[in-house]
Amino acid sequence: MRAGGAPREPGAVRGDEAAGAVRTSEVHRVPEQARGEHPPAEAPLPGEGPRPVRRHSVRSQVLDALRTALVSGELSPGEVYSAPALGERFGVSATPVREAMQRLAVEGAVEVVPNRGFRVVVRGPRELAELAEVRALIEVPVMLRLARTVPAARWAALRPLAEATGAAAARGDRAHYAETDRAFHRAVLALAGNEQLLVVADDLHRRSQWPLLSASVPRHADLVADAAEHTALLDALTAHDLPVVEALVREHFAGADR
Repeated sequence: MRAGGAPREPGAVRGDEAAGAVRTSEVHRVPEQARGEHPPAEAPLPGEGPRPVRRHSVRSQVLDALRTALVSGELSPGEVYSAPALGERFGVSATPVREAMQRLAVEGAVEVVPNRGFRVVVRGPRELAELAEVRALIEVPVMLRLARTVPAARWAALRPLAEATGAAAARGDRAHYAETDRAFHRAVLALAGNEQLLVVADDLHRRSQWPLLSASVPRHADLVADAAEHTALLDALTAHDLPVVEALVREHFAGADR
């Protein structure tokens, strides 16, 4: 996924002009009233209009917007972004941006660059393959156990989540697909009743969604095929078909690094 080549905005500073300079033209702006002193409006995500939010959610809305920008490629791997410059772009102070970036650093999406800001991590095919392998090691045994024990009615309740991934894929909405994909997997694994499993699995899942440096925009057909695997997985889980469950989960993880 590549960031768009948007023109330089007034006030933007090139990396060779100041130590804290970053390229911010691709990042969607939070409305002006979202500055921490007044009740803000939520940062519009790509393809969405502004949505009202409460004041205490400024940091979380910035974090959500940054995550969306990472998944969509609007924040480019290898680029350095400063909290003040992103804050100016979002229309908020640097503090919630810095806090959000620190959270992304914990998640492995960015790394701190002293006196400059945060660099988006460059992730290669090998790392994504390793993440897929670890996810399979954790989730496949759990899903096989669930396939043996969970009644069909419980799986039927997850159909709307699978359909949501299909709708996002049909629109070619990579960012929303990433959200619905995580929601589906969380709902499946939640049936195991293990909170620590959910935390670890969700962290691995999110890390696997950050884009490659040289990645192109995913093909529409790839998103549609990945979404279809959710429905097929539910069918196999409902039928207690363990070999098909295992094959589908492994294939789904392998396809996540496309």
